[in-house]
Amino acid sequence: MRYDTIITNGTIVNANKTEKADVAIRGEKIARVGKGLAKNAGANGTRVIDAKGCYVIPGAMDVHVHLELPFCGTVSSDDYDSGTKAAARGGVTTVIDFAIPYGKESLQQAVDNWMAKADGKACVDYTFHVAITKWDRHKKEMAKIVRQGLPTFKEFMIYEKEGWQSDDRAIFGALEKCRELGAMLLIHAESSRVLDELIDRHHNAKEMKKLGAQLHGITRPNFIEAEAIQRAVKWAEVTGGKLYIVHMSTAEGTDIIADAHRRGLRNVYAETCAQYLVLDDSLFKGKDGHLYGCCPQIKKPADQARLWKGLKRDTVCVVSTDTCTFTRKQKAMWKGDWTKIPMGMPGLETLVPIVYTHGVLKKRMTVKEFVDKCCTSPARIMGLGDRKGVIKKGYDADIAVIHPTKKIKVDHRKLETNADWSPYQGWPLAGFSRTTLSRGKVIVDNYKFCGRNGWGKFLKRKTAGNL
Repeated sequence: MRYDTIITNGTIVNANKTEKADVAIRGEKIARVGKGLAKNAGANGTRVIDAKGCYVIPGAMDVHVHLELPFCGTVSSDDYDSGTKAAARGGVTTVIDFAIPYGKESLQQAVDNWMAKADGKACVDYTFHVAITKWDRHKKEMAKIVRQGLPTFKEFMIYEKEGWQSDDRAIFGALEKCRELGAMLLIHAESSRVLDELIDRHHNAKEMKKLGAQLHGITRPNFIEAEAIQRAVKWAEVTGGKLYIVHMSTAEGTDIIADAHRRGLRNVYAETCAQYLVLDDSLFKGKDGHLYGCCPQIKKPADQARLWKGLKRDTVCVVSTDTCTFTRKQKAMWKGDWTKIPMGMPGLETLVPIVYTHGVLKKRMTVKEFVDKCCTSPARIMGLGDRKGVIKKGYDADIAVIHPTKKIKVDHRKLETNADWSPYQGWPLAGFSRTTLSRGKVIVDNYKFCGRNGWGKFLKRKTAGNL
């Protein structure tokens, strides 16, 4: 039987097992997984990719990115060109962005706006979460949006000035509606009123001159996130709606999710991001401390340790990045006022290497658990588990080949991102993708991007929130 491509001599890693076998691809799908498939393949015109000494993993999925996002008085510098090229080089073959309405826009207008950003540019597959910012109007559109293949919505507990904030009434109602529609609600969980009070208390010239970017952490103590998560979990419990806490950063939040699971609330999920696993708030003391401003902010080593344990115990189901890239010039807009820092960091290209190096190589997780948290669980929870996240016959041929020990030193000048800095500059990381395939097409070869704009396609989904 003729195949278009065969990956041979590697160790296939799925979330449930590892095996020495070949992967045969025909068209955009995995046609067969088995031993000895590469025998005489070259004579049939089949492309043979030798993965000797490497892991062959499902393409990773970053379910939390912001590309070309108008935010904090500027626009994030990675778009669907640079952002999805960065994803490909990092072994990420699917991204999920957020379609956010601005002003009086409808949900449909937001979706159309983000579709236009991606169309013709995306190098990997993509889909969207749709943000609900005006509950009384947007609730009427939710069923229509789900029918279009977008069953995940998002509400923000903060960002009142941006016009994005949802109150408890809106969150409660959205969870009920999601239960009705088979959809899932993503929540940015921070307690806005207390957060605003703390910001007001410290927003003075004397403290800003003395503490600078450290005030970003001082005004966001852990209880700001924890209290908000507790509230969201309670609304999920009483409504039965599926809840997904985005970018969880605290030990306390992890404990709350663990307690919810102990009480049998299987409709509650949580993700963390790579930066919360490896960066801490001591960075705010440095000369470039403002570069690390993100929301929620990086926390302390104790929070890192608890999040890693949460990943090991399935309390935390997914690792994403919350990629929102700003250049040094954009970050300099703060001019000493931490409330004006464009919040976000680059991360798409380093997601897999960070989790692999600091998770697998440091014995915090097995290689199968790494695949589960970066590939398989994200696909299942987001409604793509029938075609993504597993190396199996019939699934999309989204695959990354990574060397188990080869480390590459991070240098922003050699990355695809438009950022002129990296939070991980100079870090030696293993896990960069030597070869990336998106639906059977090689888009990274020998660590270099070789794909094309427009190859990525929009992914329709029927439901979400099922692990």
